[in-house]
Amino acid sequence: MRDDHREDFDQTILRYSDELYGTAVRLTRDPNEAEDLVQEAVMRAWAYWDRFQAGTNGRAWIHRILMNTFINGYRRKKRERNVMSQVGVQIADKPQWIHSDEGRRREGLGDEVERALEALPEDFRTVVLMVDGSGLSYREAATALDCPIGTVMSRLHRARKRLQGELQGYAREEGYVQAA
Repeated sequence: MRDDHREDFDQTILRYSDELYGTAVRLTRDPNEAEDLVQEAVMRAWAYWDRFQAGTNGRAWIHRILMNTFINGYRRKKRERNVMSQVGVQIADKPQWIHSDEGRRREGLGDEVERALEALPEDFRTVVLMVDGSGLSYREAATALDCPIGTVMSRLHRARKRLQGELQGYAREEGYVQAA
């Protein structure tokens, strides 16, 4: 591609690199995997740059690529685990990030918040991470997840209610809210 395409790509997509990394860390729970995920998403965005429509929302476009890359990788790993279990190879059920506190400290989330997020169904957790964690608008999250905006709003509402219930005692203990 020509240099002007590279400049357009840099201005439209690469300015979200830090934001993408933050989302990737929250999705993978591992800083190294997050870097790989962002790199793969950016490489895919570059490979399909000719399909991007100038003037549309580049932020939502790259987040959708990131989410699709993550989901495809998750599915691939699940298939690999199934195949390996069929041939009798033991694979740990818990991902490596559970055993490491480094990723959590980088995000600044307490253990209680991490546990509450982890307890959410994947669809709810993904929406919370995109909207509350990465600052995407409802419309951008809907575009990235390829679902109606109402679905994003509903999932986010239900996820926040669950988190509120789970974290109510913690919020009181930490002084974020006063006891009634």
